[in-house]
Amino acid sequence: MASKAPGKPAVAKPDKPNAAAPVRSGEVPLLSGGNPQIAKGYGDAPVQAYIAAMPGWKSDVGRRLDALIERAVPDVYKAVKWNSPLYGIEGEGWFLGIHVFTKYVKVAFFRGSSLNPVPPGQSKQKEVRYLDIREGDALDEEQFVGWIRQASRLPGERM
Repeated sequence: MASKAPGKPAVAKPDKPNAAAPVRSGEVPLLSGGNPQIAKGYGDAPVQAYIAAMPGWKSDVGRRLDALIERAVPDVYKAVKWNSPLYGIEGEGWFLGIHVFTKYVKVAFFRGSSLNPVPPGQSKQKEVRYLDIREGDALDEEQFVGWIRQASRLPGERM
């Protein structure tokens, strides 16, 4: 992951939050694998636009993940960058990202190798670990919330 630019906060707060209108999945272009093409933006609105545009069953997964993240970290800071929702602590960096693929939703824990237990999906990046959620998978919500809480306490990724 890229380092932050000198003199800029790790998770920048814009002067004005984005005022994105609700989006239906048919109104947003889908990139390779069905990933919604949502403009870069900070705050809840662009993340909710991304979730609304996730195709089929993946939108339900996105809503559930977002709700669990908000429950675990009430002061979570959100953004959409690189066509992926990111979750972080303002001024501390990002701890989690979500991305849509053809057959699954990928949750990236940017410091996942430090979580206990370590999420199952390995990465080419030493610290990143993934959780892939496929249609019909039962999400262990207690474990997921535990990972979120742990991840939110670690130094965030500066992007």
